[in-house]
Amino acid sequence: MKSDRKIQLYSSEFYAACTLGGIVACGPTHSAVTPLDLVKCRLQVDPTLYRSNLDGWKTIVRREGLAKVFTGFGATAIGYSLQGAGKYGGYEFFKHLYSHSVVSAETAARHSTLVYLAASATAEFIADVMLCPFEAIKVRQQTSMPPYCSNVFQGVSKLFATEGLAGFYKGIVPLWCRQIPYTMTKFTAFEKIVQAIYARLPARKSEMSPLQQISVSFAGGYLAGILCAVVSQPADVMVSKINSERKQGESMAEASRRIYKRIGFSGLWNGLLVRIVMIGTLTSFQWLTYDSFKVKVGLPTTG
Repeated sequence: MKSDRKIQLYSSEFYAACTLGGIVACGPTHSAVTPLDLVKCRLQVDPTLYRSNLDGWKTIVRREGLAKVFTGFGATAIGYSLQGAGKYGGYEFFKHLYSHSVVSAETAARHSTLVYLAASATAEFIADVMLCPFEAIKVRQQTSMPPYCSNVFQGVSKLFATEGLAGFYKGIVPLWCRQIPYTMTKFTAFEKIVQAIYARLPARKSEMSPLQQISVSFAGGYLAGILCAVVSQPADVMVSKINSERKQGESMAEASRRIYKRIGFSGLWNGLLVRIVMIGTLTSFQWLTYDSFKVKVGLPTTG
C-alpha cells in the first residue's frame, strides 16, 4: 500500500530512503541465490567439477551436508547490503547532481543516456569499495576445499591476519571491471526499457496504479538483467579466479595474464547460462523490491 506521507524529492530524507531501499533490494536477493552463486563460482574455477547445477548441489549435499549449499551466505548478505546502499542511493544522488548541477536540465534531458551511465558508474565505484572485502571472503569460502572459513567473521579475522588490509582489496580492480559495466548496463538499460514500455502503453505512467508501475519495473529489470549478465561475465570469471588463485606478491595484471593464458577466451564464458538465469532473476526482483519500497514510503517508481 502506498504511503500517504510525502517525502520531498532530492531531500536528505529522500536519499536516506533510497539508500535503505537499496539495502532491502540487494542484501536479501543476493543472499537468496547463494546456492546458484556457489556452483557458478566453483565451475568458473574448475569447469570439470560438476556436470550441471543440479549435480553440483547433489554433490555438495552428499559430501558436505545440506547447509553447505549456502556457503558464503553471511559475506554475501553483508557485502551486498552495503553495496546496495551505495549503488541505489548513490545513483539517485549522482543522477540528480549531474543533471542539475554539472549540466543544465535541458542538456541532461537531451543526453539522458550519458547521465544514467555517469551516475551509475560513479555510484558503483564507491559501492564496490564497501563490497570488496566481503566479496574476497565469499569467493575464498566458495572456491576453497575445504571452505576457507566457517563464517564471515572468522574470514575477516583470518584474511587480515594472513594478508593484512591489502588482502581485502587485491580484487578491487577486477571487481570494478565487473561491477561498473554491470551497473551501468543495469541502470541505463532499465531506464530506457521502462521508458519504451511506458511509451507503448495506452495510459500515462501518472495514470497507472502503483501495482501496474511496479509490474513494469519487474519486466524492465529482467530484460536489463540479461544484458548485465552478458556484459559482466568475463570480469566475473576473472574476479573468482584472481581471488582464489592469485599468488603472493603477484600483481593483478600479472595474475590476469597468467590466468587468461591458461583458460583462454572461451574460459571467460564458463557458467554464462547459469549467470543469465541468476542475474536476470536477481535484477528483476531487485527493481521489484526497490520500487515497491519507494511506493511504500511515498516516492514515485524509478524511470
